[in-house]
Amino acid sequence: MRDAAKILFANEVFYTAFAAADYPAMQDVWAREHPVSVIHPGGPAIFGRDAVLASWAEILNETDRFDIECREPVAQVFGPAALVLCYERVGSHKLIATNAFVQEQDRWLMVHHQSGPSSILPEATSQTDRPVH
Repeated sequence: MRDAAKILFANEVFYTAFAAADYPAMQDVWAREHPVSVIHPGGPAIFGRDAVLASWAEILNETDRFDIECREPVAQVFGPAALVLCYERVGSHKLIATNAFVQEQDRWLMVHHQSGPSSILPEATSQTDRPVH
């Protein structure tokens, strides 16, 4: 599988964990050997694996399922690092996101997620633009 396809798969695994409010799966998508960070919509920058995962535990504990959809993901590969830019529909909210990944051994793992409001939300048009179940 090409790197871009592997990165898009890792991105999909992140959104699947998010949609299912699956904290163990969310823990598994984050890097262990590299610094990590997250900026949730309207929130401050959070640094460090423990703090990042604590923020996800708090969010994922709110419900047993999230109505979230990743649309138009585009992977950009920079050697052992990559970005995925995409739009998110979370309930009725329109967001745009940047997800950063690095290679750790043979896996692409997340090192940063940031999403914030977007004035647009593209229509779901392809197999990669589908609700996450």
